[in-house]
Amino acid sequence: MQDKYYELTITLDDTYVDFIADFIANIYGEGLELGTGKIIVRSESDLTFVKDALVSLAGTLSNAIKMDYTLEEKENIDWIKTYQDSIQPIEAGKFYIFPSWYAPKEECINIKIDPALAFGSGHHATTFSCLEAISTYVDAGKSVIDVGCGSGILGLACKKLGANVELCDTDPLSVESCKENFTLNEETYDKLWEGSIDKAEGTYDIVIANIIADVLRFIAKDLKSACKEDGLLILSGILDKKENLVVESFKELTLVQRILKDEWVTLVYKKEING
Repeated sequence: MQDKYYELTITLDDTYVDFIADFIANIYGEGLELGTGKIIVRSESDLTFVKDALVSLAGTLSNAIKMDYTLEEKENIDWIKTYQDSIQPIEAGKFYIFPSWYAPKEECINIKIDPALAFGSGHHATTFSCLEAISTYVDAGKSVIDVGCGSGILGLACKKLGANVELCDTDPLSVESCKENFTLNEETYDKLWEGSIDKAEGTYDIVIANIIADVLRFIAKDLKSACKEDGLLILSGILDKKENLVVESFKELTLVQRILKDEWVTLVYKKEING
């Protein structure tokens, strides 16, 4: 262990803490600490790249999420162990999400996620709600695309249920994270690519997109085109105050279910035949 480490503190509206932590977890392979209106990232390596990635993300979102950054060099401690000790497994729908030092649960469908990716493993309200929806709507043999796959947990859940799974993400680090987690769980996907739904070559029984409302609206046409007639779209990452933007973009589809958890909305739509 080195004598020094780097600590990046991000101060932001508390509403977005989980969302930004989830984003960081997909590009950085160690621990995070969450507080009220605050995220702390620690590493023995320089964390400037994390700050730069957040600045880029904020720009992509037209600076809708305001963040302040403090990057410091400090005396080292065993913060990785402290972080790991704080992570608990969770149950979401049919699934049990657990870090490697816990035992699997016989009565659940088990998904192992490394502790570094815990905030991409069901603890976030949107991921939790998606896992509940997947438990209800995904069956063996169905074709599924996970758009903006991040850690790959939603695609993994679908694969555990016997679905044929393709995944994509515009972030190359998320693509690598997804590969690693499929390997960790001894599962295989059908296709995985860097990019978005516009690169899909076929159509799917179920289209899953756990992103954010503004992006869902932007790619709505591609998401709907990728869904087979009589198929489903599971859309998440939607703050309740942004829900109307998504509802308007998918208004020609039939709303099957709305799940609300901690100010985050998941919408399940059906694409009716000739709809």
